[in-house]
Amino acid sequence: MNLLDGKLVSAKIKEDIKNEASAFTAKSGRKPHLVAILVGNDGGSETYVASKMRNCELVGFESTNIRYHVDVTEDELIAKIKEINQDPNIDGLIVQLPLPKHIDPEKITETIDHRKDVDGFHPINLGRMQRNLPCFIPATPYGIMLMLEHYGIDTAGKKAVVVGRSNIVGSPMSILLARNSNPGNCTVTLTHSRTANLKEEVLAADIIVAAIGRKHFVTADMVKEDAIVIDVGINREESTETKSGFKLYGDVDFEEVSKKSSWITPVPGGVGLMTIVGLLKNTLEAAKGTVYPK
Repeated sequence: MNLLDGKLVSAKIKEDIKNEASAFTAKSGRKPHLVAILVGNDGGSETYVASKMRNCELVGFESTNIRYHVDVTEDELIAKIKEINQDPNIDGLIVQLPLPKHIDPEKITETIDHRKDVDGFHPINLGRMQRNLPCFIPATPYGIMLMLEHYGIDTAGKKAVVVGRSNIVGSPMSILLARNSNPGNCTVTLTHSRTANLKEEVLAADIIVAAIGRKHFVTADMVKEDAIVIDVGINREESTETKSGFKLYGDVDFEEVSKKSSWITPVPGGVGLMTIVGLLKNTLEAAKGTVYPK
């Protein structure tokens, strides 16, 4: 078993981003600027946004965290997004999910200017990704592809099974793995909770991407020898063992599956760190205007 070490890979890529950001700042007179909007006081969301802001500082970006009380109206939030869309000194904008039930996340996503949509969720970016056109790729799938590239893993001709069909991870991941690129050129099956014979589908995979949001959903009896296993799951449970009061578990039973896999990501320390890298790279490209020329 070899570890797909998100800590190691993200540190290397962040150093590259830091150097590029420094060159951009020297040339333009300003830093790449990411704005994150956080609504409410969800513990997980607070942690994720704080991590994103901290990483921006580490690579030489400017970052702004705009916070709203949970009872903010949808109209107020949309007005702020439109204001940010018009600000030439802001390169990237993310609105942290989940949002309160009275706010439509699809409407919010579509309000963000696709040229500042560094999360890669806007329909224009998703559509352009499907057509293999320049776009901002959703941060988690982007990070996974960067990890596979870093380790030089040969994916061509492999059977990949993605477990989970979300627009944030599963669906874009299936598109990226099937692309005529490196990494890519896989034969991809996109599965989900309603898939018939799901265990058999996963068992046939050379590459498994588990993104279904259920603790230890993928077990050792679902994984063939020497499979490559990528665990996207971040399932939080209360715990007295940690200072934070909670513990993270993946969608994969790491202890047992790691005995059979050739490569596997840990949780934590795997895909989550690469998601941050994907976001940072998108923000840098937004500032430089390489995806959507300014």
